[in-house]
Amino acid sequence: METRVFWKNRPIIQVNQVQRTTEVVFLLEENSAKAMLEQVLENLSLHNISTRYIVFEGKQDLDKQVGKRLKGYSNPNAKFIILRDQDSSDCRELKQQLLQKAQEAGKADQTIVRIACHELESFYLGDLKAVEKALECKLPSQQNKNYRNPDNKLKNANEELQKITKNKYQKIKGSRLIGKHLNLNSDRNKSKSFDHLLKTLKSLRIDIT
Repeated sequence: METRVFWKNRPIIQVNQVQRTTEVVFLLEENSAKAMLEQVLENLSLHNISTRYIVFEGKQDLDKQVGKRLKGYSNPNAKFIILRDQDSSDCRELKQQLLQKAQEAGKADQTIVRIACHELESFYLGDLKAVEKALECKLPSQQNKNYRNPDNKLKNANEELQKITKNKYQKIKGSRLIGKHLNLNSDRNKSKSFDHLLKTLKSLRIDIT
């Protein structure tokens, strides 16, 4: 039996008979992102992947400390995924800044950066059916002009989600509940930035032949 683990669509492990574990480290600005990712990864049923979450105290702390955490990480074979909100920053510039920190830490080839445009809650506004199931509330149609492309239409996604759920959404608990129900079929979520993240997560696949 040959087992191959893929990273950035390239095989990083190829062994016969023995299955090994690849460590994937998520560097996050908030605990709500961790709560969501835990549920999504569980539903994806990824095998031979061990995960660790490093949660910073907000985006400023992430921006300041992420380079040090990458450089000092003890496992030289670990792979890293940085997830940060765009907020008011330019998405491309922000991604390049974070990639530069990975480069300076000597971990560029091991690091992928994903940006939530504009906020983590944009992921949820891109799949209102998941929010309805998780929070047991009736929401507007996904075809509403604000929700057909939440990454571009809504700069304050958290505020919008609070409004349409009548404050049922609480960041950590809500992210955990919604994460269980997010549609994991490609291109089904109206948030393009979630789709990019999802494709990255799915690339952590095991091919067994």
